[in-house]
Amino acid sequence: MPFVRIDTLGTDPARLDALGQAVQDALVETLGVPPEDRFQVLTGHDGVTSTLRYDDYPGVRRDDSLVFVAVTMRAGRDADVKRAMYRRIAETVYERTGTEPRNVFVTVTENTSADWSFGHGLAQYAPAGGEPAGASG
Repeated sequence: MPFVRIDTLGTDPARLDALGQAVQDALVETLGVPPEDRFQVLTGHDGVTSTLRYDDYPGVRRDDSLVFVAVTMRAGRDADVKRAMYRRIAETVYERTGTEPRNVFVTVTENTSADWSFGHGLAQYAPAGGEPAGASG
């Protein structure tokens, strides 16, 4: 159950949707996330009332087509799986939007099953006195 935040310059709804779908497809492919397990916040910054700041660290030359992708997910995946995820996100974003892979910046934050509530004020993955509900995430 990844929770994904995507930030980019530009507020074109079609590009935002394409970015969201590209990331979702990469997560399904590399992490085994169910296709309907999609929780995303897509934000296009207009460069005036909100914007993004970036430099060329660590030697990666970026431009205004930069996309920040923040993935929050349960802990447990090894470095090889994460590397495959980063690569596939960059590839699908490029395929769907033309954004160069050098402009796709991805971070992962991991947590535990008790750190999720999908609604009703319940910890569905860590219910009191019961078995966890839900699929991989």
